[in-house]
Amino acid sequence: MKFHPPERLVTLAREVRARAYAPYSRFRVGAALEAETGEVFTGCNVENASYGLTMCAEQAAVASAVARGRRRFRRLVVAVGGERAVAPCGRCRQLLAEFGTGLEVYGVTRTEQVRWLLPDLIPDPFAGDLLNPVPGGGGAAASPGDPDSQ
Repeated sequence: MKFHPPERLVTLAREVRARAYAPYSRFRVGAALEAETGEVFTGCNVENASYGLTMCAEQAAVASAVARGRRRFRRLVVAVGGERAVAPCGRCRQLLAEFGTGLEVYGVTRTEQVRWLLPDLIPDPFAGDLLNPVPGGGGAAASPGDPDSQ
């Protein structure tokens, strides 16, 4: 069975990919993240000479969504150049899993579209329910969706 991402998300991911800052790898990535509300948040990769400070497109899209108060997502499209579609890196998979594992993920190029479900990409994520409150701390850990959890 073939799955096609919503064309609107593909278009937005490709548009934002063109604005990526990738002077070192030349690997431009754009992401379009659809919230349960239907709103779409985009992001592109932003590289840094200190490679560890590079921000992935998926991270930028999630940060934009969270800044607008959205924490539940339906679909993610990751657009790259080249021949092969790519899935989010491990760091981004973990970040996405923080907000639920029901996410459909699409990797797209000009000629290829691949679909995954987030649980297939990260079957056993490190999750908030694994964290225990500090002994003697007087209460349960705040939930990730709780703005007071900082």
